[in-house]
Amino acid sequence: MLLMTMSFRAPSLLVSLSLSWAASLLVVASGCGSSAASEGSEAPGAEAPLGAGSLSARSSAPAAFPAADPGAPAWRVLSFNLNYGVGHEPVNVAAVADADADLVLLQETTDASERAFREALGDAYPHMRFRQCCNAGGLGVLSKHPIREEDYFEPTVGWFPAWRVVVESPLGPVQVLDVHLRPPMSDGGSWAAGYFTTRSVRREEIEDFWALLDPDLPTVVAGDFNENAKGKAVEFLEAQGLVSALATLHPRAKTWHWPTRVGEIHGMLDHVMFGDLSLFDAQVLERGSSDHYPVLAVLGPKG
Repeated sequence: MLLMTMSFRAPSLLVSLSLSWAASLLVVASGCGSSAASEGSEAPGAEAPLGAGSLSARSSAPAAFPAADPGAPAWRVLSFNLNYGVGHEPVNVAAVADADADLVLLQETTDASERAFREALGDAYPHMRFRQCCNAGGLGVLSKHPIREEDYFEPTVGWFPAWRVVVESPLGPVQVLDVHLRPPMSDGGSWAAGYFTTRSVRREEIEDFWALLDPDLPTVVAGDFNENAKGKAVEFLEAQGLVSALATLHPRAKTWHWPTRVGEIHGMLDHVMFGDLSLFDAQVLERGSSDHYPVLAVLGPKG
């Protein structure tokens, strides 16, 4: 996504907001040293993003939680922020097709990307849902299995909506929430101020959405969180018993990247978090033309 100007005046014009992390981070990093990397991204010279379809060789040991039975059914869940300016490009459609996930959660969809995905993947994913909103607020859900319920949640404190679906997965009914949380930009257009002031906003967003979920169903919350695994929204979901698949297995993985004149900056801004399920695997797939990479989690029934 193209870097946007800094002269925004209204939230409706704050488009592709997860994409302009570069401007924020360069400002913050220059004035605050390592504090910039602690929330969402790393400066040039940090560990490079993962290779295509690979896992980090330098990952730390997984955290302790019930592992899936190797003989149990597996359910592949993919989250991908398409970047609303290029989401329709064939390379992004191919990235989703090649991942062969059972469920795909998209962020920053547009009419153009909806047409591209429906045309190319309609047979593979007979259950498709798209809703476009507020420039970078479009969401998409592609499922190989029936979707029995859906609820579209308008934002309360954030900028973008969320979408809840209940999928008849191989693991049984699972409720899934597709999210695109508030980027680190203030209402006045400042990335430097927004970096610090929006942390609590993301937590408020996820708290509000969480209150609308069914507490009796296994749950997946996935999408562009605009924060790393130590962010406040992730922290809240962890307190509810959810686990970030990628951060658990590969805590140094990078899901977002942006080139600058002094090198690439990157961070883990995208998460697939799950509760009352088990985890087989998690990967970052270095595919597509977006500034975000697809994140794949392979889940199983609770052990």
